[in-house]
Amino acid sequence: MPTAKDIVVRKPTKEEEKTCKTWPIWTCKPSEFDWAYTEKETCLILEGDVTVTDGKESVSFGPGDFVIFPVDLECKWQVKKAVKKHYNFG
Repeated sequence: MPTAKDIVVRKPTKEEEKTCKTWPIWTCKPSEFDWAYTEKETCLILEGDVTVTDGKESVSFGPGDFVIFPVDLECKWQVKKAVKKHYNFG
């Protein structure tokens, strides 16, 4: 079972950034919710401040971060500042 340690957070390459801009946008107001990934998700954070925790470990990310969530990760999202991101599943 993946953990928060398996979430990749880094800056995108120029090519990745260009590709991300063709993906849909998702937004969320400050909130907390549980989430289970049934597919790998890759996203580029445009706005916000988020911490994702698996109950033991956590990872935080914000504007400009390229984030990859592994399939089968069960976690809690803590959206501290409204988030806006490009995302892609698969």
